[in-house]
Amino acid sequence: MTGIEIAVGYVFAWLVRKAKRVAGRADGEVDRTLDEAMDRLHDLVSEKLGEDPALHRLADEAGAGQEQPGDRTRQRVRLALEDAAEQDPGFREALERAVEQVRFLDRAAPAMGGVTAGTVGRRSAGTRTSRPTTAPPPP
Repeated sequence: MTGIEIAVGYVFAWLVRKAKRVAGRADGEVDRTLDEAMDRLHDLVSEKLGEDPALHRLADEAGAGQEQPGDRTRQRVRLALEDAAEQDPGFREALERAVEQVRFLDRAAPAMGGVTAGTVGRRSAGTRTSRPTTAPPPP
């Protein structure tokens, strides 16, 4: 799984968490650091992709309560991010750093519940069921 595929999953998880907070299911203080890292990742991606229809579709699917984005939506967002990363090495580096930070924080706090972008050890936003096996050691 590439960093871009992981970024798509984390951005979707961020959107799901946001939808749940809007619906009245506020996160506890213990999630604050992870939320801040996910906010930074989402901001980085949304600033770069702007009004890309794939990003809007991802938000729609998260708002509709889906636990994972559809395959086509995931692919479209991944392709948009890959294109942006190929065109802008600075963005690629910032994206890699942001993904690693979220992954590190998610692994570092197993009791607080978290999110994952992978298909191995998949967790829904806020509910930990297992640890992803694709994660590299912390930086």
